[in-house]
Amino acid sequence: MTAIEFNSKLISLHENLSFFANTLTNDREEAKDLIQDTYLKALIHKDKFEANTNLKAWTYTIMKNTFINNYRRNQKANTIVDTTEDLYFLNIPRRSDFVSPDSQLQTKEIQASIAKLEEDQRTPFEMHTDGYKYKEIAENLNLSIGTVKSRIFFTRKKLMGSLKDFSN
Repeated sequence: MTAIEFNSKLISLHENLSFFANTLTNDREEAKDLIQDTYLKALIHKDKFEANTNLKAWTYTIMKNTFINNYRRNQKANTIVDTTEDLYFLNIPRRSDFVSPDSQLQTKEIQASIAKLEEDQRTPFEMHTDGYKYKEIAENLNLSIGTVKSRIFFTRKKLMGSLKDFSN
């Protein structure tokens, strides 16, 4: 296959390559870049293409491998390596002390709804949200585990009904 034949066949695949690039990237600009990279690699390595084989499959493979390599490169670039002696950057707390006014208001509304619950529903629910296990709650309140589970379940349902505004 001559260079002119190869180039014309490669250019005739533009629509197919464009569709494939769009399915891989889901972004038009990235797809255009991927097509250009594929064309460049195909032209550079055209001597590795065997005549009388499927050029479309060969270029699709180039495109797929280019996409995967770019993805891996981007993942590595976004990885932070902490080289400090005591891993300072990995050990600093990531939470912010800033609380938005909306968040404060929502917290107060939720706490008010919980406070309105009857004592026998509220206590197991609060203990559960504080991290107690069902068995620990049952032992502390002198109840069976089944009773604790059902009270927490029905309390959740009741709260979800009264706090419909907070659901996704």
